[in-house]
Amino acid sequence: MNLNTIEEVRGATAVDGIAQWQDGDSWLAGGTWLFSEPQPHLRRLLDLHAFGWSALEVSDEGLRIAATCTVAELYAFPGRPDWPSSFLIDECCRAFLASFKIWNTATVGGNICMSLPAGPMISLTTSLEGIYTLRALDGSERQIPAIEFVTGNHQNVLRPGELLRAIDLPASALRKRAAFRRMSMTHMGRSTALLIGTASGPDGAFLLTVTAATPHPVQLAFPRVPDARQLRESLQETVPDDGYFDDVHGSPDYRKHLTLHFAEEIRAELANAPIA
Repeated sequence: MNLNTIEEVRGATAVDGIAQWQDGDSWLAGGTWLFSEPQPHLRRLLDLHAFGWSALEVSDEGLRIAATCTVAELYAFPGRPDWPSSFLIDECCRAFLASFKIWNTATVGGNICMSLPAGPMISLTTSLEGIYTLRALDGSERQIPAIEFVTGNHQNVLRPGELLRAIDLPASALRKRAAFRRMSMTHMGRSTALLIGTASGPDGAFLLTVTAATPHPVQLAFPRVPDARQLRESLQETVPDDGYFDDVHGSPDYRKHLTLHFAEEIRAELANAPIA
């Protein structure tokens, strides 16, 4: 779609070269959502690709994903044998409400900054204990845990002019065992519920991340894999009945049912135990 209100498109070759963030400014990454519908409030686009960031950087410390990394580039990452949880990358890429054609343009950072409840890159990076690097207009940076970034439907902690620079997934999280569950009302549709659990082992720390079913990611941590009753009670205390998202992709009651059901399946899988 042509955006006929745009007066200027410029490469953001240096954040400190942008004197002032103006009403009507927007960072441009893949643009798959930006150009999908009218944006009458926008006047200037600042193209992040001018920075030339490397899409992926792999080290023994973990995986760094540039905000401008496309979904296709992330999906092509083969993982590492010592990173059992890296299969979550494939699962979350396939959870997009988009065809493989969109993958070649849509970016990881764009999906995160859209901050939709069903954003699969949010699911991936929160469950793998990601750290986001946010950069301000003056070039200063701050880091926050991924779980703290999205605060609600289309809401996040970005300040005016601030951008998401990179996502770091620590090797300590990638080395854990993981279990993935997702439900969508339609084939290749938006997720109704997407849950991921990780654990160091049957007797190790257990982390459950709930996304899509709630307006923002919810995370429960336990020193070891809990029993079925403990997990269910913790979920009900953490996410009250009115804490589930409500839209055409699923009612709150349905999302709650899926969350409790998938949580128990994940718990049992990572505990190597029968489902209660």
